[in-house]
Amino acid sequence: MNSALLVGVGGVLGALARHLLGERIDTRTADTLAVNVLGSFALGALVAAPVDESLRLLFGTGFCGAFTTFSTFTFETVRLFETGDRKRALVVVAANLGGALAAVALGAALAGALG
Repeated sequence: MNSALLVGVGGVLGALARHLLGERIDTRTADTLAVNVLGSFALGALVAAPVDESLRLLFGTGFCGAFTTFSTFTFETVRLFETGDRKRALVVVAANLGGALAAVALGAALAGALG
C-alpha cells in the first residue's frame, strides 16, 4: 500500500481515538496528559517490536502522530503560565515530559521482552 495512504489512515484513526478519549476525560489538561503518555507508550513499543515498515507508518507515524498532541500541551502550559497558575504549569510540564519519556522506555522494554 502507498506509504502516504498508510500514514493518512493511521492519522484518521489516531485523531478519532484522541477525540473519543478527550470526551471521556473532561478535566483541564488531564486529557492531553493521557494521550501523550499513552501514545508515547505505544510508539516506544512499536519501535522496539519486530514489525514491518508498513505497520510503523500506519501506527507509528499516522496513529501515534495524530493521537498525541504536544502542541496542545504547549498551548495549555503557556496559558496556565500567562494566567498566573505557574505552579500548575510546572506540574503539567513535568507530568507530560516525564510521563512521556517513562512511557516510551516502558513500552520499548515491554516489546523487547515479548519479542
